[in-house]
Amino acid sequence: MCWQVRRLLSATAVIVLVLTLAACHSGGGRVTKFTVGGTVTNLNGTVVLQNNGGDDLTVSANGPFTFATAIKRGGSYAVTVKTQPAGQSCKVANGSGPVTEDVTNVGVACGSPKLWTWKGGSNLAAPKGVYGSIGVPALTNTPGGRNGPSSWTDPSGNFWVFGGQGYDSAGTAGVLNDLWQYSPTTGYWTWVKGSNTVGAKAVYGTVGVPGANNVPGARASAVAWTDASGNLWLFGGHGSDAVGTVGALGDLWKYSPSSGNWTWVAGPNTANSAGVYGLIGTPASASQPGARYMSVVWTDAAGSVWLFGGEGYDSAGTFGYLNDLWKYSPGIGKWTWVGGSKTIGASGVYGTQGTPGLANVPGARGAAVAWTDASGSFWLFSGLGVDSAGKASVLNDLWRLNPNNGQWTWVNGSNFVNAKGIYGTQGAAATGNVPGARAGSVAAADGSGNAWVFGGAGYDSVGAAANELNDLWLYNVTTGLWTWVSGSNLSMAKGVYGTLGTPSASTHPGARDSGSAWLDGYGNFWLFGGAGYDSAGAYDPVGLNDVFQYMP
Repeated sequence: MCWQVRRLLSATAVIVLVLTLAACHSGGGRVTKFTVGGTVTNLNGTVVLQNNGGDDLTVSANGPFTFATAIKRGGSYAVTVKTQPAGQSCKVANGSGPVTEDVTNVGVACGSPKLWTWKGGSNLAAPKGVYGSIGVPALTNTPGGRNGPSSWTDPSGNFWVFGGQGYDSAGTAGVLNDLWQYSPTTGYWTWVKGSNTVGAKAVYGTVGVPGANNVPGARASAVAWTDASGNLWLFGGHGSDAVGTVGALGDLWKYSPSSGNWTWVAGPNTANSAGVYGLIGTPASASQPGARYMSVVWTDAAGSVWLFGGEGYDSAGTFGYLNDLWKYSPGIGKWTWVGGSKTIGASGVYGTQGTPGLANVPGARGAAVAWTDASGSFWLFSGLGVDSAGKASVLNDLWRLNPNNGQWTWVNGSNFVNAKGIYGTQGAAATGNVPGARAGSVAAADGSGNAWVFGGAGYDSVGAAANELNDLWLYNVTTGLWTWVSGSNLSMAKGVYGTLGTPSASTHPGARDSGSAWLDGYGNFWLFGGAGYDSAGAYDPVGLNDVFQYMP
């Protein structure tokens, strides 16, 4: 092929050049080869990298790197760390895959393991938003402090935040509908869309039609997820409808980062709607979860979305805690009531711990956390709701749902409310360890489905009641064990910020609830905002706007 390309050189020089680069790249002759490389950041010392178990590459400076050995088209690459730098741990992102062109996006990030780093935002309570220009990232930009925002991670690894109860550009507290993007690589925030003042009502447009002027109303405690195409989805919350009425919402929205437009997908454009349940297990155009907030969601391998509980309206239009399970199928645009009660206040049916059962079901609740493991099972932990005896308060029960057969399993924790935490030894997994009952925690899951759970308002190691916490826990879905990783085993800890951008053994976020959390491509845990305690020990019930990173 290279010989044929050279014969055509005099006739079509430009085309020849392109074909030559594509067909003869890095190898000449008939063999097509490509290089593998990327970028090293935060290195302080020397790291030795390997590709496919060999081709050792010693790197002693931050910046781009390229392995010496090119890989044939159709081959694969697998970049790993052979030797760590002294006093640091380097992790690899985008480290493996097929070779179809030059690989330039392998990331190697180095840092200090088991330490928190204050990455941005204010260390004091009541921070107002600094919006800058819409669409323009800047180091000085930052969302105002807030609790109950919705959050996503896009396919490029950027973090997104929408709304919440917080402070606008003037420092006024209220409900927001601003959409922000955060780059964990640059540390820059970008104000993307929505208002920089509180209380904005929704602009719905036409169902199913994206529009530049469409925008969800200001709201807090909505649920959010990302689809396979990188679109951001939003359901419900407590906020403003089309005419500015404030209440529980049942609308479904989709945001396209590529077009910059919101689409009202389904649901009413008025607040406080009752649920329309239909027949259990049967999708229907008329079926619709009641308006609600503080729910949880999961997505399955087929792209369907599963919604559980929250505080909202049941089939009779009665308001309270729910334990209904719904499935939304984007392909047909229909909701299906899958399980749970269509009336509020249902008690938990726990069955035997560790044993799945068709009769098992978590009690009605809001402000729980949820994640999905590598096998596709759904997990639910904690919340403010109803236990096995019908008593309502904070919970620490852990559940697993098999979406294939609809069976719940009570895995861990108490079947009664207000259980205190059993912390054990920090850093050591143990059978008896379990976080105390809590609501408003944040959680993020790694590639295996192991969950990192931070804070919330609940019970500490001595049973101090319903105060904010700053403990970080890891739950291993394979071993079934909890590990107390970081933070205090007592409530109301103030934040220790240290030096911006510098990890430290003494640095940690203050106790808080209802913030946002993400895991980046390197497996680092990130935390933003929430109602809690600043560096001076002052409690802000509206919210903080600090950004922290924990490197495992």
